[in-house]
Amino acid sequence: MKTERLILRKFTPEDYQDLYEYLSQAEVVKYEPYDVFTLEKAKKEAIKRSVNPAFWAVCLQESGKLIGNIYFEKQDFDTWELGYVFNQNFQGKGYATEAARALIHDTFINQGAHRVVAMCNPENTASWKLMERLNMRREAHHIKNVWFFKDENGSPIWQDTFKYALLKEEWKKE
Repeated sequence: MKTERLILRKFTPEDYQDLYEYLSQAEVVKYEPYDVFTLEKAKKEAIKRSVNPAFWAVCLQESGKLIGNIYFEKQDFDTWELGYVFNQNFQGKGYATEAARALIHDTFINQGAHRVVAMCNPENTASWKLMERLNMRREAHHIKNVWFFKDENGSPIWQDTFKYALLKEEWKKE
């Protein structure tokens, strides 16, 4: 799938170097359920993503460079869940918005989606602002509902979650 500046395609095992470039950035994975990646872990992850249809590689049209990824998977009740992670060097340029908008549009028009949802940590301002640029509505603020890591005593480090959603009838392609 192409947009004005991007190519959205399936991952390949050869994507590991670009994947490592951004998944090894502490600021990029700060709100993710995993820690920074090693090169070896990125190689394994590229293979896993190459066989998982929910992961989309987001590449610059001019150079083909992989700059991020979108997770977009069908859930129950014709609802699709959206997630994204982008290389810090390419953030703030509208690439995530452009890529997510294209997938949402395709899913509403061609896949029969009824609803798209996305979640983020409330401290991840860039993420929830992206959801709002996509005209998603904040539906919930869940308090201490999830944890990904434990502290030095083995206790969960609880986090809050914002939940956003968009219905097909609310979708407006710009």
